[in-house]
Amino acid sequence: MAKVDKISVLYVDDEENNLISFKAVFRIKYNILTAISGEEAIKMLRNNTVNVIITDQRMPQMTGVEFLESILDEFPLPTRILLTGYADMTAVIDAVNKGKIFHYLSKPWNEEELDMTIQRAYAVYKEKIEEKEMNAKLTLSNEQLEFLVRQQLLS
Repeated sequence: MAKVDKISVLYVDDEENNLISFKAVFRIKYNILTAISGEEAIKMLRNNTVNVIITDQRMPQMTGVEFLESILDEFPLPTRILLTGYADMTAVIDAVNKGKIFHYLSKPWNEEELDMTIQRAYAVYKEKIEEKEMNAKLTLSNEQLEFLVRQQLLS
């Protein structure tokens, strides 16, 4: 049986203690990458395959929503989760509309709930990958069919 790679999770938070806690809790089950800012997270994304992104909302320089919105074009596949310690409905609405988040969780996070959310987020990521692969196959089939039709028209 082939070895299954661990789910790769990028956790972005400006509080180093939160990064350390997250990694301590989930490092055995998942491949954990951490970043202390949106800018650092973008560098991590450029150098690593990431399946799930979890970001804190309230960070200096760039909020979680701004970070998620800024990476949509370059990194459309990772599933996004927003964490915030504040009941900020505007941030949640922006996250859904602009950052295309999959799920919103409040801080402090519940380990079991976050774990289940990561699992569901990864299932969504796999569906996106499968859809992308199927679209590529469909495009190839269409191109081949068009070629055959042109050949028939020429003969």
